[in-house]
Amino acid sequence: MIDEPQIVQSDQKPAAVIHLVIPRKEMMKEFGPAVHELIAVMEAQGSAPAGPVFAHHFKITPDQFDFEVGFPVKKPITESGRVKPGELPAAKVVRTEYRGPYEGLPAAWKEFSSWVKSNDLNPRSDIWEVYVAGPELGPDSSAYRTELNWPLAS
Repeated sequence: MIDEPQIVQSDQKPAAVIHLVIPRKEMMKEFGPAVHELIAVMEAQGSAPAGPVFAHHFKITPDQFDFEVGFPVKKPITESGRVKPGELPAAKVVRTEYRGPYEGLPAAWKEFSSWVKSNDLNPRSDIWEVYVAGPELGPDSSAYRTELNWPLAS
């Protein structure tokens, strides 16, 4: 289900972000409008995405997500409504890629978590997903690609 995980150094990436704390069941309802809001603010400020959309999760509970949805940016943005300057941090991460529909992400993370534990790694509590290829490809969700990143503690 996932590619063989690798330990890599991720670079810091300036971003435009919206911070959300929402019930898990609201993810599909809230994510799309936030993406459109980010794009509108970037365009209004003469900036543009410098890569695919991401979700940087700070805390995940059985009932709630606390995360930022964002895009890396070519040109820094200024705060506008819910949109704020942010970043994906530089970090040593364990990274893998999942191919398939978004509904399969919980199982992909479970498989990834098992791999991390079986390799005695010391991950931080935050994680991020980069949606490398998704609905823009068309209706075949088996072609979606999501990069899973889990920062390691020092």
